[in-house]
Amino acid sequence: MALNCGIVGLPNVGKSTIFQAVTSAPAEAANFPFCTIEPNVGIVNVGDERLKQIADIVGPEKVIPTVVEFVDIAGLVKGASKGEGLGNQFLGNIRQVNAIVHVVRCFDDPNVVHVHGEVNPVDDIETINMELALADLEVAARKQANLPKLMKNQNKEISSNAKMLVPVLEKLVKHLEEGKAARLLDLEEEDVELLSDMNLITLKKTLYLCNVDEDSVDEDNEYVKKVIEFAKSEGSETLKICGKLESEIAALESEEDKKDFMEAAGIEVSGLELLTHAAYKMLGLRTYFTAGVKEVRAWTFKAGAKAPEAAGVIHTDFERGFIKAEIYHCDDLFEFKSESKVKEAGKLKMEGKEYVVKDGDVIHFRFNV
Repeated sequence: MALNCGIVGLPNVGKSTIFQAVTSAPAEAANFPFCTIEPNVGIVNVGDERLKQIADIVGPEKVIPTVVEFVDIAGLVKGASKGEGLGNQFLGNIRQVNAIVHVVRCFDDPNVVHVHGEVNPVDDIETINMELALADLEVAARKQANLPKLMKNQNKEISSNAKMLVPVLEKLVKHLEEGKAARLLDLEEEDVELLSDMNLITLKKTLYLCNVDEDSVDEDNEYVKKVIEFAKSEGSETLKICGKLESEIAALESEEDKKDFMEAAGIEVSGLELLTHAAYKMLGLRTYFTAGVKEVRAWTFKAGAKAPEAAGVIHTDFERGFIKAEIYHCDDLFEFKSESKVKEAGKLKMEGKEYVVKDGDVIHFRFNV
């Protein structure tokens, strides 16, 4: 499964600059609104030191990391939910992603125009969140208006779901009318499932990404502190990146040059690594590995997945014909230095359909189709 994150925010907050930095993919970055019209897409490898360690021990022909897809979506403005600033097109792009990375301007620069005339990160966040809530309100209200017809449907499943949706949509519409995100509404898991076909934007997990200047890399400025306080109030995560520095790092050709630059700038971990790991955590994703002489590969799965579901990440046939799984943890491989020694130590287990896969498991699936 590929992780897909949409990068959103007001115009001129540094979305495209950050996108270029973390993906090293070209995106037009300029000092005027709506410079990004079509969404730019960048697919990047997820850094995982464990994958390298496994490969060093196994010595495969290929090493394949898991990936994250970032989608740079054009700047939204007030009125986007009503089509302002090509809003309808941009909102449609946001509906297609798994999670949202909301870039917030947390720096002063008189040479970079702010669409509202002043830097006010909380106000910027609320502008975007209101537009997303209003866009979802339109979808929810349309669905609500269609419920009487659906309840009369001859298909019992459709009519039953429509009846269950009545109280859920009443609560949701009222909530969205107040400009509040659907993810902040106290919804049961069954309610979320009923709403899944609506693909609500504000139901998606959101990470607030503070774009700061060089002086705020080590210490949070007042703008960042306000964003952290706001995010905590709604149970969301925050992350801080200096888009300018990250873009300079990305422009360097060799890994050695990048490492030297980061050390000089006081950056211990790259923005890409911070962002991908934060997105993984936000969506409850984990990694397991397959290891052989042909290839060592990382695979992404949902936390709590059982062995057959994890096998299905490789191919649906693996899940459908699942028999058993040979499993050991990568930590055991690092300790004993070979799979044969892991077996000798009794650390390799044969697991069945009820086994819950752990982050860092190394798995060989047995299946029959």
